[in-house]
Amino acid sequence: MKEIYKDPAYSPVERTKDLLSRMTLEEKVGQMCQIDGRENPEFWINERHIGSFLHVRGKEAQRLQEIAGKTRLGIPIIFGIDAIHGHGFYSGATVFPSQLAAASSWNPDILQEMAAITAKEVSLTGLHWTFSPVICLGRDARWGRVDETFGEDPYLAGILAAAMVKGYQGEKLSDPYSILACAKHYVAYGETVGGRDSTECDVPERKVRSTFLPPFKTAADAGCATFMTAYHAIDGLPCTANKVLLKDILKDEWKLNGFIVTDWDNVGHMHRLQKTASDMKKSAELAILAGNDMMMSTPEFYECAIELVKEGVIEEEIIDEACGRILETKFRLGLFDDKRYTDFTKAQSIIGCAEHKKASFECALESIVLLKNENNVLPVSDKVRKIAVIGPNAHDVEAQLGDWTFGPRYYPEKPMLEYNEYDITPIVTILDGIKKRAGNKVEIVYDRGCDMLDASKENIAGSVKLAQEADMVIAVVGDTILLNGEVRDRSSLDLTGAQQKLLEALKITGKPLVVVLINGKPLTVPWIKDNADSIIEAWNPGMEGGNAVAAILFGDYNPCGKITISFPRNVGQQPVYYNQYSGWHGPARYIDVDPEPLFSFGYGLSYTSYKYSNMSITPKEIGVDGEITVSVDITNTGSLKGTEIVQLYINDIYSSVTTPIKELKGFARVTIDPGQTKNVKIKLPAEALSLINRELKRVVEPGEFEIMIGSSSRDCDLLKDIIRVIE
Repeated sequence: MKEIYKDPAYSPVERTKDLLSRMTLEEKVGQMCQIDGRENPEFWINERHIGSFLHVRGKEAQRLQEIAGKTRLGIPIIFGIDAIHGHGFYSGATVFPSQLAAASSWNPDILQEMAAITAKEVSLTGLHWTFSPVICLGRDARWGRVDETFGEDPYLAGILAAAMVKGYQGEKLSDPYSILACAKHYVAYGETVGGRDSTECDVPERKVRSTFLPPFKTAADAGCATFMTAYHAIDGLPCTANKVLLKDILKDEWKLNGFIVTDWDNVGHMHRLQKTASDMKKSAELAILAGNDMMMSTPEFYECAIELVKEGVIEEEIIDEACGRILETKFRLGLFDDKRYTDFTKAQSIIGCAEHKKASFECALESIVLLKNENNVLPVSDKVRKIAVIGPNAHDVEAQLGDWTFGPRYYPEKPMLEYNEYDITPIVTILDGIKKRAGNKVEIVYDRGCDMLDASKENIAGSVKLAQEADMVIAVVGDTILLNGEVRDRSSLDLTGAQQKLLEALKITGKPLVVVLINGKPLTVPWIKDNADSIIEAWNPGMEGGNAVAAILFGDYNPCGKITISFPRNVGQQPVYYNQYSGWHGPARYIDVDPEPLFSFGYGLSYTSYKYSNMSITPKEIGVDGEITVSVDITNTGSLKGTEIVQLYINDIYSSVTTPIKELKGFARVTIDPGQTKNVKIKLPAEALSLINRELKRVVEPGEFEIMIGSSSRDCDLLKDIIRVIE
């Protein structure tokens, strides 16, 4: 019988069908398992017919692939890694700004390039799959994983996620530098109660469909090959057991051309943590029937699934469907034909090369947000001759790189990379960047000032002395990876350690105070807003972050980033995301705090200034299948060339169900010379005005809609007009 599955002349579908016909039940179930490749991998290849490993890189991955090639059917292994903003678990690889930072660029092209470079470096280490992009929404800053998101808005998250999917997967999956993207965490993972990672999520289905599914749909439309099931439960049902989400919507409605993987031990969690399955066999049954195809890090699944089929609880056809999706993806990747082996000598000259570092630098430049610049303290004046750089994050590699990079932060008993295995010399800290840019013209003095966590470890007196002798103080504060990330939720968002005390002491010196924030999430920093002369939000800017921040400080680059997540004034003010619902008694709202966020979604300043005028909409009346064009003139009224991010919002004035007071529906980046006026046009189809009604159907309802265009989500920054939709 001809071995069609070995012949590349046949399609992936034909090859999959042939291979399935040759496989035993045990081999099929083995393909549905993903295990940590550092734990007895030979057993899992030879005895369990493993489908995928994670946490294996380089020559070890290639060695295991060679072993798999010698098995009865020679089915290759998919190797996966958490390359979230660069190949952060591989020493020497390019580390980009965090996803939250990169989102502040509002530049899909730069995120696509970031993903494409990551894919290239990942593939050159023998791997084929990254668990990215993260399409959760960051709407509660207490949640530890806010840094991994694109921010709080579903429309922007979808656009940027689709760009990263295209970057990871390239023109076609069989390209040598393409890897599988994975949209996660499906779905509403960031909306868990109290910002508590992986706990219960009390969100009704209409809100799931209105707010949390749309960005995943955009990623699916972009061809994302894999989706990851979230940890949590929605309305009592774990996402891992939710057939409506996984099978009915993702596979049947959206036509997923790929497969679904669970998050880490989700199948085990249903039994051990969520208590929705009385034993592991029941957990496996629920996961299979809901539509999960590959089970991450639940070794018990293998024997449970085989027993379920032999007992007649699960039909083997369901196993065939899941296994078939995995096999077809492997064929599409080209794993059966060339095994995707890599030339490690070639890899050394490409991974972390100058071209890739330059891309990281440019991404950081566009991601940095100027939040305040009173009296034009920035850029640094030519008259400044001595700068005191103070603060615990001025020269901290871990804080600057952020989450999902080297060190024992993950898997502390067996970290992906020990400190001594990771070369930090290519990382340019904020202090490094400032020193390099200042050269011999400006003297730079530095003191850490205080510890990020231990308030007793401080040298505030020494820092103040340096500040008193300088012309300007640049204080670099924020948080670090021990204060954010997975399982790092917070009940307070204030500065930790003695950072606040340090800033207050520096302020008393009377020297111009510039605060640079290095942080993975919004912090409650009203004192900084009121007292700093200038504020730069750099987030976790990656390996070139120091050079990028210095370029902004010294005016080599005009900042253009805008935040994609709102900052609360205090933790109790949450939620402060811009797209809230009307109906809250006012006008004061909370009686003890200003109703507006500290900094609003879409906000960001420039070293120049812009004026919006002449808003027009054509036509002003459309049908439910129509389209409008929103036009506005933007004039650069300052003295420097700059890039402005124009934002378009809508409000359904009256509707059959409550809708947000504002929803982002379009944006454009425009570069304008001093004194120049440019006209920006954004097209808006009627579909963008749709809502999910009480019958859970997406419809465009006739009526009036407010159209808003401007520089941020704040009412004071928006021009407004009304259109009408008719039947």
